[in-house]
Amino acid sequence: MRSRSHLGLKACALVVATLLTGASRATPALWAPEALSSAEYDATPTFSADGAEVFFMRADAGFRTYRLMHARCEAGRWTPPQPVAFAARPPAMDADPFLTADGRRLYFISTRQAPEKEAFDIWYVDRSPSGRWGEPVRMPEPINAEGSELLPRMDAAGALYFGSDRPGGLGGGDIYVARQGQDGAWTVRNVGAPVSTPHFDYEAEVSQDGKTLVTVSDRGDRSHLYVYVRRGEAWVETGRVPARNDVFQVGPALSPDGATLMFAQAHGARSGEFFTYVLKPGGKPWPVTCGR
Repeated sequence: MRSRSHLGLKACALVVATLLTGASRATPALWAPEALSSAEYDATPTFSADGAEVFFMRADAGFRTYRLMHARCEAGRWTPPQPVAFAARPPAMDADPFLTADGRRLYFISTRQAPEKEAFDIWYVDRSPSGRWGEPVRMPEPINAEGSELLPRMDAAGALYFGSDRPGGLGGGDIYVARQGQDGAWTVRNVGAPVSTPHFDYEAEVSQDGKTLVTVSDRGDRSHLYVYVRRGEAWVETGRVPARNDVFQVGPALSPDGATLMFAQAHGARSGEFFTYVLKPGGKPWPVTCGR
């Protein structure tokens, strides 16, 4: 993928893997409402708490351009996706949105700070009670650093996870977590092994309770999804999501209860469509079906 793929307790893990996936290892299911699907590559969805609003990234099939799209469930159907009001002007690109639970802030990545470099930084934009979006704000160092930052995702405690190919990592790209102190300053650390590996780890989605992590990693056979659970202070890998081997997967998004995963992969002639996969049986249905 252009501008993205360049980022370059064993018994416990087995038990957790069984709990997460169940015995059946169900196949991911296509989630493709007609109004939201396109011939382009759609990925990195984020939903409002009530499920009636979705933001996502739309790229052309060759990954030469990226932009943010927005749609709502109105009168029992999804509205046609439209570019966000704060969209960057070409040739700058926006991608990887994340809407906070209260719906008042959207994190995303953008090249608008230096379009010619094609390096993504993390930005955010706030929404007023009237629904109007303000001016986007670029997040400070050390969150943004040399290289690209990808897929910002925040848990309920305010820990911000993202991928980056900044210098000093364990591989071509690593997973980082940022936390804001009482003085407003941010500290950033590499999540470390086993989440960050000698390979290309460049996206990470965290559950709201901070106990489940899903990463996108290219370990030499395309980018696929890997699941981790927290045990004490450590992350334990439980295995790979059983998606297709012949195409890559990106853009993991977890349901509010962490039971269902959504991601993007190719589907037939469509370069990128949304799929869901149940990580923990018994969770609440998600995403909410528009019209019910």
